[in-house]
Amino acid sequence: MNDQNHHSLPDRILVEKVLAGDAKTFGIIIKNTEVLVAQIIYKMIAGKEDRKDLAQEVYLKAYANLSRFRFDAKLSTWIARIAYNTSLNHLQKKQLLLMDEIDLSDKMVVNISISEIDLKERSAMINAAIEKLPAVSRTLITLFHQEEISYAEIQQITQLPEGTIKSYLFRARKALKEYILQQYKKEEV
Repeated sequence: MNDQNHHSLPDRILVEKVLAGDAKTFGIIIKNTEVLVAQIIYKMIAGKEDRKDLAQEVYLKAYANLSRFRFDAKLSTWIARIAYNTSLNHLQKKQLLLMDEIDLSDKMVVNISISEIDLKERSAMINAAIEKLPAVSRTLITLFHQEEISYAEIQQITQLPEGTIKSYLFRARKALKEYILQQYKKEEV
């Protein structure tokens, strides 16, 4: 079987092969999940070295606990949950505040149509605004809007209630809109 066919193997077969001692198959699991894991860690953790260390830690934990995987979720969701929890633990160890709100001015913002901003500038503004969000909000925005993961899967990853996820997403989108409008207004002055 060639490498391309391995990537499309069902989760159960991949896990069984790894548990039977096929270390190469764990490499396939890593390949299949590395973008998602990187997105979660990147959005939650600022330091480049910390990100690398955490990614390694995530896969070490996944490998060590693979026999405990019960197939009640997708393998990628289970590994994403490990990435999320590992990142949260890292932040808690550093005693960072996770839920700080963005310090946005209470000033009224001029009603500007976002379509007036060209696409490249808009993308840069949105990315800069996302980086200003608290770690959990950044992660939720990324998972829902960029990775297009469902509320149910995000709930499995984060262990947050669906209502809390929706609330965080609502507040994050509102903060993003206000931040972007303020930045656009500043550039016009």
